[in-house]
Amino acid sequence: MILKAYTYLTGRMPLPPLWALGYQQCRYSYYPAQELLHLAQNFRERQIPADVLYLDIHYMEKYKVFTWDTTRFPDPAALLDQLREWGFKVVLIFDPGIKVEENYTPYEEGLANDSFVKYPDGTPYRGQVWPGWCHFPDFTKPEVREWWGTYFESLVQLGVLGFWNDMNEPAVWGKHFPDLTQFDWEGEGASHKQAHNVYGMQMARSTYEGVRKYLKNKRPFVLTRAAYAGIQRYSAVWTGDNVSEDQLMLSDVRIINSMGLSGLAFAGYDVGGFVGEANPALYSRWVALGAFSPFFRGHTMINSRDAEPWAFGEESEEIARNYIRLRYRLLPYLYSVFYEATQNGMPIQRSLVLNYPYEESTYTPEAQNLYFFGPAILVAPISSQQPIQKLFLPQGNWYNLFNDSPYEGPTYLYHETSLDTLPLFVKAGQMLWLQSVLNHTGEMPHPTLELHLYRGNTSDTFVYYEDDGETYEYEAGLYYARAVHYQPELQRLVFDSVEGGTVSKFSQLRIYWHGWTLDELAENLFLAETKLEVATEDYRFVEPISNFDPGNIMKT
Repeated sequence: MILKAYTYLTGRMPLPPLWALGYQQCRYSYYPAQELLHLAQNFRERQIPADVLYLDIHYMEKYKVFTWDTTRFPDPAALLDQLREWGFKVVLIFDPGIKVEENYTPYEEGLANDSFVKYPDGTPYRGQVWPGWCHFPDFTKPEVREWWGTYFESLVQLGVLGFWNDMNEPAVWGKHFPDLTQFDWEGEGASHKQAHNVYGMQMARSTYEGVRKYLKNKRPFVLTRAAYAGIQRYSAVWTGDNVSEDQLMLSDVRIINSMGLSGLAFAGYDVGGFVGEANPALYSRWVALGAFSPFFRGHTMINSRDAEPWAFGEESEEIARNYIRLRYRLLPYLYSVFYEATQNGMPIQRSLVLNYPYEESTYTPEAQNLYFFGPAILVAPISSQQPIQKLFLPQGNWYNLFNDSPYEGPTYLYHETSLDTLPLFVKAGQMLWLQSVLNHTGEMPHPTLELHLYRGNTSDTFVYYEDDGETYEYEAGLYYARAVHYQPELQRLVFDSVEGGTVSKFSQLRIYWHGWTLDELAENLFLAETKLEVATEDYRFVEPISNFDPGNIMKT
């Protein structure tokens, strides 16, 4: 109730486009254009699902925002058209610094319109960032937010759908942004000491509102490095420039848990680490974990080793392919959980404290990295350096996702796991919804939707949700929502009437019953009064990987 009330006050996340829930690939930086095309081809040829590719600051002319380097990217329209044909969206980076340069339109207009942060004497503040000496838009001024937003019109016309705000604390080289600088503060005036915390959020707001205006009925995707309470109304967030170490991987998990408790449901981290270089074992652990984070992006530093899913050897590539595919298979479940977040502020990645606030074991070292991914899946992150680790399972009954082994908590497990297996457990009484594997979210899945029900002693309701994944038509009632109730005391699964004005993209439902014997199902499975046929199936959530030397990947 506290989180629901808090997000009622600070705002809730609007539904992002479905493609933003897919895998996203970034590095500082991909250039020239041919490299981005080669990257896209690699994903498709290797059959690793992906939806999003990023262009960092090297797409710009001398790092000037709202420009293109016409040598590296001579025909942006043709590039984006080709990537769109292959099912990719492109996200561009934008920094707030406006280069001090004559005949550079944002600089000339910003001066003419009094758009920049000032010293107390009224002269625009100058600081050094990527382009050199820069002025900084005063995003606390409504007219400046509107002006900044106008620069996205031409990019939207090119087909850009994603917008990444970086360096927006705001950052300057070698020193702190001066506290004495002055901001408009919605006409009331304020120093940077007062305005600092909202600067990044107001930049994200300006970006979101400008992009939404030009995208018309399409949903934008905005990502920001700096934020403040309420940022979820405008943008996704990530943990910033992390380091390629096990402890940083695990601390990122705890950061996302905390962000979720602060209303920031759409959050993630740089898979593999940004600073430094991951080894194959660390990358394998991290990409599996990233598949169970709200925002799923690989990213790495300039002049570091390649960090795409195939860059760490064949075994790591198979592991990455498996977990990225599982992410795409889980999209019906995940999109429904995102919908829930828009309704009540409940995070996608959920700290144990939301479910077990009064249990002492919630606060033990063994439990600090655990979290729920939606209501059903318990994720137990583990280090790449410890093949046997002590894990905690909270109160209740649990199933191992991969083999259906049952557990009763609270209990501790000494879990021996290979690199291709992330410890994942499903809470008894919960439901998972899966679809067929896709190369990207623009593909139409197989018409059969899977519902996996896990036998338990507690009742549960899950609201399954669909819409077109792209527009705001759901606000006019064009969506498909259906509450499904598990009633264990009656051994009954009840489907409510459909809400919304559209039909599901799936025409068939296949139900998998976990925890029941074949004899129990054969005798007791009815739809209304019609007895249903029961079949067994050798089901896998992920494919087995090849028989590699288990010690080799740890030493690479």
